Amino acid sequence: MEIWINPACSKCRGAVQLLDAEGAEYTVRRYLEDVPSPDEIRAVLDRLGLEPWEITRTQEADAKELGLKEWPREAGSRERWISALAEHPKLIQRPIITADDGSAVVARTDEAVRDALSR
Repeated sequence: MEIWINPACSKCRGAVQLLDAEGAEYTVRRYLEDVPSPDEIRAVLDRLGLEPWEITRTQEADAKELGLKEWPREAGSRERWISALAEHPKLIQRPIITADDGSAVVARTDEAVRDALSR
């Protein structure tokens, strides 16, 4: 399993602490430093079963600068959103855990982390 984190994020730190407490084996990806490619973002979206606008932090300064709230949330705009996430990784919701069974979860709660652990 892999967890995408920003070490400055309290939700990320909490998720890592819970993984450690449960004795989970995982790798950490600091996605602001090791930025996911558009293909990796597409793969994670497929695993999550979500669209890019559903994992976008629209309150970030970059999102406001790009005017993301006004962007269409439809299939025809999907690649534009994915490109924005790849170019501005701070916009990616965190933490994201990719589970061993091929699924993924946005692990913002202890319940979501435990869900990933159970897969």
